Amino acid sequence: MNKEKINRINELAHLSRKRPLTDEEKREQAALREEYIKEFRAKLRGENV
Repeated sequence: MNKEKINRINELAHLSRKRPLTDEEKREQAALREEYIKEFRAKLRGENV
């Protein structure tokens, strides 16, 4: 996962503490988190993603 996507995850997390996220932002956050977790688990298993 590239640095831009990780920064976006953090940006959305920060926004969610200030105000409720829109439905679009919630979907984006969920998709980014899912991608991040998938890559993280693959790295733990030693797989290339």
